[in-house]
Amino acid sequence: MTSVLELLRRSRRPAWAGRNYSLLTAAAFVTNLGSHGALIAAAFAVLEAGGDGGDVGLVAASRTLPLVLFLLIGGAVADRLPRHRVMVAANALNCLSQAAFAVLVLSGEAQLWQMMLLTALGGTGQAFFSPAAEGMLLSSVQGEQASRAFAVFRMAMQGAAVGGAALGGAMVAAIGPGWVLAADAAAFAVAGSLRAFLDVRHVPQRAPGGGMLADLRDGWREFAGRPWLWGIVVQFSIANAVVGAADAVYGPLVARDHLGGAGPWGLALGFFGAGTVVGALLMTRWKPRRLLLAGTLCVFPLALPSAALAVPVPLAVLCAVMFLTGVTLEVFGVSWMTALHQEIPEEKLSRVAAYDWFGSVALVPLATALAGPAEGAFGRTSALWGCAALVVVVTAAVLCVPDVRNLRRRTKQVTAGTRRDSADAESPVGGLG
Repeated sequence: MTSVLELLRRSRRPAWAGRNYSLLTAAAFVTNLGSHGALIAAAFAVLEAGGDGGDVGLVAASRTLPLVLFLLIGGAVADRLPRHRVMVAANALNCLSQAAFAVLVLSGEAQLWQMMLLTALGGTGQAFFSPAAEGMLLSSVQGEQASRAFAVFRMAMQGAAVGGAALGGAMVAAIGPGWVLAADAAAFAVAGSLRAFLDVRHVPQRAPGGGMLADLRDGWREFAGRPWLWGIVVQFSIANAVVGAADAVYGPLVARDHLGGAGPWGLALGFFGAGTVVGALLMTRWKPRRLLLAGTLCVFPLALPSAALAVPVPLAVLCAVMFLTGVTLEVFGVSWMTALHQEIPEEKLSRVAAYDWFGSVALVPLATALAGPAEGAFGRTSALWGCAALVVVVTAAVLCVPDVRNLRRRTKQVTAGTRRDSADAESPVGGLG
């Protein structure tokens, strides 16, 4: 009987899915379920309050600006304090800010400056949460199954995006954006409760000495010494900016004018989420030897949604484009997480993640704020074609970095403190930095 119970326990949860990994996966599922609907709700809350495309861009930028300002500090804090406490505090701030946003929208008294302020508080929470969460996740798995673990995590996370986007769009159309924002606040409360049970006893004690500036400099040396790392971050600083502007500003406007409103746009985003689930499922089986080469080649389709909105194509075609983009982008996502896991020492994961996030979102506030003026100056169609072209150009440019083409997957387990000096003999970029 004991052996049978043990067999069932193993069948329910693989050996690589430990306590922290399981809690992180469950919490990410809950958070994504709420946040993807809230993204749609926030845009249509602005439009229903009498705003235009420029106002939608300002609210989106209000979230990203504090994210950029506080990310590096958040990364240093997450490598200095217990990461799960940083995550729980950030979730609490997100819960309160979204709850207040929901109350304002439901009361019908929401003003633009209030929506911008509450969105900025949410961005501040995200700035401290993201480096801590990424560091916690990367340290929660070890060995050759890390890639599969990351793929399953992202599959669960993106699976929630499918339901969250589709349900959020439908709820906005049926009962208004305020209730979707309230549901997001509840999701943050549940996720924060789960993350409170994370165990950080396995994290090595930090050596005494050094301050915040020293931590930031140390993280910068780790980041700048790896060409594959900063090259891809620069690539996504541009790609994320233009795609963010297209999704946050132009997408809802095209949906309103040509597709029928929030419901169809939520459906298209849901197909993107479905694509990411399929892509993550693919990555549980496929382990490309050249991690970043395979991943970067799969970034080119990220230009397709902007091009589809520029035409604009019928809803069925847009959904197909979004699905394909989700599949290919998830190949990059899993490959990127695997590269970080095998190359970056555990005690520096959150700081490196902070520089990664910082570069990736630094231009998003500017792009979303300028999306409205760009539409007025060049027209929505030209602006969307420009977004697509920039994605193609920067992705082709990063392939010129030798380390992006040559970094290879390790086949042996490497401990956290020695990742940098334990590269596989076949890896031409082992020991970078």
